Amino acid sequence: MIRNVLEYLQASVERFPDKVAFADDVQEVTFGELHDRAISLAWQIRSRCGEARRQPIAVYMKKSVDCIVAFLGIAYSGNFYSPLDMTSPVERNNKILEVLQPVAIVYADEGSVLDGSWENIVLPGNREGSVQKMDVSGICDADPLYVLFTSGSTGQPKGVVISHRSVIDYAEWLADTFAFDEHTVFGNQAPFYFDNSILDIYSTLRNGSTTYIIPDVCFTFHKRLFAYLNEHRINTLFWVPSALVSVANGRALDELRLEYLEKVLFCGEVMPNKQLNIWRKAYPKALYANLYGPTEITDVCAYYIVDRDFADDEPLPIGKACTNTEILVLDEDNQPVSGQGLGELCVRGTCLSLGYYGNKEKTEAAFVQNPMNPYYRDLLYRTGDLVRYNERGELEYVCRKDFQIKLQGHRIELGEIETAALALLEVGQACALYDEGKKRIMLLISLSKLGADEKQIYQQLKVKLPWYMLPGKIILLEELPLNLNGKIDRVRLRKEYMENGTGES
Repeated sequence: MIRNVLEYLQASVERFPDKVAFADDVQEVTFGELHDRAISLAWQIRSRCGEARRQPIAVYMKKSVDCIVAFLGIAYSGNFYSPLDMTSPVERNNKILEVLQPVAIVYADEGSVLDGSWENIVLPGNREGSVQKMDVSGICDADPLYVLFTSGSTGQPKGVVISHRSVIDYAEWLADTFAFDEHTVFGNQAPFYFDNSILDIYSTLRNGSTTYIIPDVCFTFHKRLFAYLNEHRINTLFWVPSALVSVANGRALDELRLEYLEKVLFCGEVMPNKQLNIWRKAYPKALYANLYGPTEITDVCAYYIVDRDFADDEPLPIGKACTNTEILVLDEDNQPVSGQGLGELCVRGTCLSLGYYGNKEKTEAAFVQNPMNPYYRDLLYRTGDLVRYNERGELEYVCRKDFQIKLQGHRIELGEIETAALALLEVGQACALYDEGKKRIMLLISLSKLGADEKQIYQQLKVKLPWYMLPGKIILLEELPLNLNGKIDRVRLRKEYMENGTGES
């Protein structure tokens, strides 16, 4: 029985002490070195913060091997970590620290230390010789492992608390489903403050795999990206769709070759079939899987392994529930939908978060009693996502509840408009927004093929969409902005083109 994720590391140390576990563009660390460095940090935390357990400790450093050392050192100390984004505005990080109230912050060096009432701890350097062992038998699977902050509707970030148990459940499912093992080499794209990174980190620890932290600059220059993936023999990708779409739109798949690619997994936003088909044509023998889930359920609760051909304008299913997870699709009366009816996706199982850190009110609003079970405590997480079952019994994501609008008496999912636009040969990216003031749909797109204009795009959409779903305004951009997680930045687009009046006329 596995009680905490540190047992994964200890097992890999016994099997592969000298194998590279994680590497970035500056350093690499073996499983043995990772173990020793993490324990050295844990003793330092104990000496500075006392014997208290289950306390929050923030990590403030750029994405690197040092981050992994910090995460595991904090876990060894019996506490839980929360990564901060060094590129975020100071105001946002201050809001996170205000919620978290960490007992300490861990840094890679003295130069990045923040002012505050917490202990400032700098990672210890590499040490020769053995380190004093640390007893982790008191860390149980119900203890928190990390807190990741997501944006809140009020502007106050929400800290999602995830336990060792939930991460263990996730890592076991991943290994069983995708056959990850010591030969798996991950190419990490996700920031460590984003939940997609959990797959890379803890699959590596569980299976004795290797993760290479891809330098951000590689995603700007695809030739450099492909060279990096080939140099390090990376065979498994788990990226946000925007990263895969960028590669497909950039023609890299026609001109360059990935020599070791075996598995392509994606999660975090809708993956358009047009660009997925480009990947599948280039690498027909690779496994492709669409993973779905919010941070609150430990990254993934549903998945679909792509097993058939899709037209460019078809939606890609999110499939079925992961093992040890149940999905309920509930209507507005909290009753299961029938047939292919639309409903909110709700989740129950070990994957559920412990709630929002220090926010009982929001926790109780999102994690609710299962309406199908009035007899004992049985929590569901309400995702706020609308889904339906297709004719094959597979789940399909439709849109966020707040992406569904009513216009001229018609209920419209903005995601359907985006899917139609993305299926057009000329369109590389698409974002549909609803302008409540002008009662119109705005469609912002970037072109993958030069020469098209707004009128041509509109005429093609008329063939795909009913009249009431056609955009009242189309705006062509060189490219759509991405947020720090690599997804299309809808908040910025709304602010620039609706609230600030840039989209006037």
